[in-house]
Amino acid sequence: MIGDSMEKSIDKWNNSIINDGEVKRKRGLLIYPSTRPLNRALEYCSDPFIPGITGNPLGVTELLREVGLTAENGKYQSLIELEDDKMSKLVTAIMLKNPKVKNREIIGDIFLIKFFNKLEDARELSAMINACSRLGEPETALQFCMESTKAKKKAELIHTKYKQFIISGLKFVSESEKIEGNGFVIINAKEKIKDTIIGTIASILSNSSIYEEGTVIITMAYYDNKIKISARSVGRSGRNIREILSSVIEKVGGEVGGHEFAAGCMIKQEKEKDFIEHLKKNFEIELVKI
Repeated sequence: MIGDSMEKSIDKWNNSIINDGEVKRKRGLLIYPSTRPLNRALEYCSDPFIPGITGNPLGVTELLREVGLTAENGKYQSLIELEDDKMSKLVTAIMLKNPKVKNREIIGDIFLIKFFNKLEDARELSAMINACSRLGEPETALQFCMESTKAKKKAELIHTKYKQFIISGLKFVSESEKIEGNGFVIINAKEKIKDTIIGTIASILSNSSIYEEGTVIITMAYYDNKIKISARSVGRSGRNIREILSSVIEKVGGEVGGHEFAAGCMIKQEKEKDFIEHLKKNFEIELVKI
């Protein structure tokens, strides 16, 4: 439930599970890990994506300086240690960096779980499990959940590696050429971004302030002799992504799945140019319909 869409709509049934599990709940900024130094949490923050801050340690230091937060003995406070007034200033600063972020989206319940005899941020634990799965280490994820010390060390290394992949992927996107049209952008990463991460990159971009509401973001990454495509809509208005991808797949072949605002498909690498050309044409047709 933590780290999932269900997290934002916890009902009485799920709430009773939380209570039975002896989970500590604290209201605060929904950036994890809330138990680690604030500068590190902000540097690797991708949900929300904060322009000029995510992946930028110098930007993080400047932001913290602006809100009156400095390192003591070379170490910053953690989120859960912040006083209310400092928390409020930090929230305001983040919202100014990413105007699309709403207060209700970044302020909520922080869940702390006793794990390995320490209180840990449940979102970080969820992210570590997800990272292990994304990078082909499901056994490590399972052993980590069973509180294996050896698995914990390995999971931490995998999670760090995964975060670095995300940051380098976002850096690649910011520096690379894109195919942009009226209401869409195609980011063809080829082998530069892992296929298991390309969908996450699309989701992060769709929740950032980089593109306007209604823009469709299509990301592409090589996978063996195939190409994995992930598409996301910025906001909840505009075109039906699933229908557009389905129309293109009918012409070039492949598999498609998803729904109106988030969809994806898989094609052969040899169909790369055909796919892009048909996709551009379909967007132009959709624009005429709108």
